[in-house]
Amino acid sequence: MTSKSLEFQYERNESTRKLETRIYDCIEGISLEFNDYGANHTTGPGLYLAIVSNRSVAAFAEPMGANVWPIDRCPSVIGDVDAFYGAATSVAHSRDGGVCISVDGTILEQMVRFKNVRDDELPSGVSVTALEYTDWMGARHMSAYETSLRPDVVTTMTLSEETGRVTTFRSGSYETVTRDRIGEPWRGQEI
Repeated sequence: MTSKSLEFQYERNESTRKLETRIYDCIEGISLEFNDYGANHTTGPGLYLAIVSNRSVAAFAEPMGANVWPIDRCPSVIGDVDAFYGAATSVAHSRDGGVCISVDGTILEQMVRFKNVRDDELPSGVSVTALEYTDWMGARHMSAYETSLRPDVVTTMTLSEETGRVTTFRSGSYETVTRDRIGEPWRGQEI
């Protein structure tokens, strides 16, 4: 038996996948609700969320000033979907920083700035220099991409305030959906 067999595999866990789906659906909804992406001098809602498996993010994050998640209205992703959607919408329009969510759905009140990832903090064979950035990635997306490499981070997700693009990052890979493709399987009309 290896030490690897004694580790929780959150990325394969059904409850973690349900948590990711709830967050992703909420981010898509926020993107679709805003109609002025691309307008001059207009910034849309933006989000940066990280699902973490550790009790603390102090080793790789710093407080983002007075930016906090409204835990009095929504302490968890699990439970009241409308409360989560409302709080996420408010944060997306008014605050900057990363939102940390534990694998049980609990939301950390203090929003954060994730520290730059160094290769010596990563498992053997994993390197920040191997990431392939693209032109659409701004600072938020590049940080989420790098942060997804950390062993204590299960998933990071972003909503672009410039384009409404929604992206999920896992272990240094990503899936991105441009706003015009969001909800394509069920959406009957173009945005």
